[in-house]
Amino acid sequence: MTIRHSGLRELVGAIADRNPQGHAVLGSGFEALEYGQLLEQVDGVGRALRSWGVARRDRVAVVLPNGPCMATVFVGIAAHAECAPLNPAYTRDELAFFLTDLAAKAVVIPAGVDLPAREVAASLGLKVIEVESSDRQAGAFTLCGAPEHDGDGPVDWGCGDDIAMVLHTSGTTSRPKQVPLSHRNLCESAANIADVLMLSGNDRCLNVMPLFHIHGLVGTLLSSLQAGASVICAEGYEGNRFVALMSEFEPTWYSAVPTIHQSVLAAAKETPTMATGGHLRMIRSSSSALPPSVMVRLEEVFGVPVIESYGMTEAAHQMASNPLPPGARKAGSVGLPAGPEMAIMGDGGELLEVGEIGEIVIRGSNITAGYVNNDEANESAFTDGWFRTGDLGRTDADGYFFLTGRTKEMINRGGENISPREIDEVLLEHPGVIQAVAFAVPHSTLGEDLAVAVVREKGASVTEQELREFAFDRLAEFKVPSQVVFVDEIPKGPTGKLQRIGLGEKLSTYLQPEDVKPEGPVESELAALWCIVLNRSDIGRNSNFFACGGDSLMATRLVSRLRTKMGVEFGIAAVFRQPVLHAQASLISAAKVEGEKAKDQEMAAMLNELDGLSDEEAAQLLAEEGEE
Repeated sequence: MTIRHSGLRELVGAIADRNPQGHAVLGSGFEALEYGQLLEQVDGVGRALRSWGVARRDRVAVVLPNGPCMATVFVGIAAHAECAPLNPAYTRDELAFFLTDLAAKAVVIPAGVDLPAREVAASLGLKVIEVESSDRQAGAFTLCGAPEHDGDGPVDWGCGDDIAMVLHTSGTTSRPKQVPLSHRNLCESAANIADVLMLSGNDRCLNVMPLFHIHGLVGTLLSSLQAGASVICAEGYEGNRFVALMSEFEPTWYSAVPTIHQSVLAAAKETPTMATGGHLRMIRSSSSALPPSVMVRLEEVFGVPVIESYGMTEAAHQMASNPLPPGARKAGSVGLPAGPEMAIMGDGGELLEVGEIGEIVIRGSNITAGYVNNDEANESAFTDGWFRTGDLGRTDADGYFFLTGRTKEMINRGGENISPREIDEVLLEHPGVIQAVAFAVPHSTLGEDLAVAVVREKGASVTEQELREFAFDRLAEFKVPSQVVFVDEIPKGPTGKLQRIGLGEKLSTYLQPEDVKPEGPVESELAALWCIVLNRSDIGRNSNFFACGGDSLMATRLVSRLRTKMGVEFGIAAVFRQPVLHAQASLISAAKVEGEKAKDQEMAAMLNELDGLSDEEAAQLLAEEGEE
């Protein structure tokens, strides 16, 4: 069992005492930073902070690009103050908001670089601490600033319930909340991950995740340091660079979000030798649900187990994980509790039984004590000591957890609740699809309708109708998306996670394609019927029946009018399967042709029957047919 530490300085110090020359931080083109040297850097940060008047409970924002220096600066500052890593891509307004909200005392930025953070810090009267990176050794740096006094006195570092790091929630639907994480929270989570992955000093982790996000900071960096292992700090993820780092460092594992794993598969297709080195012993996925089809493909390509984990910022990352072999890995499951206690809670606060769907709740020493200055959020987040994750899920008889969606992501389509993740997973089974994200779009009568954004496999010619037919064969009718939009890239957040909430607004131009007037008499007549049924004044040939406000009741009315006005038998299912006007018109035209063929065949059969009859017998037969 992994040793638990009470603080980050103690964590680094324990490894430095045991193996000072072990490689801690690696970077392309650099010498390795050893554990003894990392400890010197950490202690040097503490002395420098105190010389600038920064105390242990002061907030220090870090705005540095991804890479070895960001990793070591984070550990040094978090050991001695409250570290707040921020995305260096933030705009001036975003930086001003976060720095003000944090009440930061100082901001750490790269030396000699003109960044918005420098200007914003100056406007807010904050201390600016610059980082001069070594051009020789990975993660080695010097802090530059104007000291207020010498730093030769005793330096205290944080431990236990002292706050080590403050992150903000994503804030996709509300104002971002501050999540304080203590030294105990971080160290417990790092130890939990090291336990599950059986990390040792022989491991080398390739980190491509941002180091302003909990996945990169704890899932790869601190878990590696906890085990005395090495962490390769990339500048971020880029396909060709990933291939080069795999060859240069031969990592034993890497961890990423599903979108990066999908990109890795594409890179492996272009460079097959990347997957044949034999140095990987596992691949880890976390931060959003991994489609089972992606997990299967990764294991086929790399020949190693893919371990899906489940984490969130408020839990200092990991909550559950699939085990390494010989433990069972269940595709579609986030695994077994891997640190905190976990349960499924009903709407009334009761804990549910196996198989019942409810909200996943957690409690344990890696869970934040609560949001900063936000009593309302804390009251809704905690129930009887359990933290409510906002994720819906269930357990099976073996205790494995399965996510079914987010409480805020569930789509209510005319009273039918739909988990968008289920739609994603079905469409990802299609060989022409790389990515698929289902999302809600406003609807005048249903409240919400269902659409899906799709990235096609390179060279694939899959069409919207083909994907909808694929979905009809695998999903209940009400779960089939009304619209499929094809994009080159699905909008993602700064950590690479696909952002479902708000996707409809971001893709509005795709959802409302440029329309043209109906062509030919059938399309024109059908458009006129649509206008009556949908109570609209104008319909184009690319219009979608449901995007124009149609629903199942209106579809029934349309079918009735098609029968009486156009003489066509057209089932409601056909409206759902072909919601675009020109496609419906094609079906109607085909149905008319088939109808004429049927009449011709009936007439031919009758003529054959008349042939050879006497005039009286033929007249009698025609009279009987006329009566019928």
